Amino acid sequence: MIKHLPADSAVQREIHGEAAEWSLTDHLLAATVDHLAAANWMFQCVNTGEDDETPDPPKPVPRPGVADEGGEEQGEGSAEEGAGPAVSPSALARFFG
Repeated sequence: MIKHLPADSAVQREIHGEAAEWSLTDHLLAATVDHLAAANWMFQCVNTGEDDETPDPPKPVPRPGVADEGGEEQGEGSAEEGAGPAVSPSALARFFG
């Protein structure tokens, strides 16, 4: 019965915290921003000189219920069911590099 409540209901917010306020569109937009930032970072890395310092990788957009690299949770609540772990920009660079 609870699963049929609207995502913005008080019960859903109490159970899932901030994750209840994130829609699929919000998650897709955050993933798009992360991918664009990683692509720009990779472009910067490729176009810097060999002796130049490599730019710092971008930080992903904070998502509710997902822990950052330091082990601290970025938001309240649990991650959306069925969503896999976020791919870090450094993992993308290793894959493409």
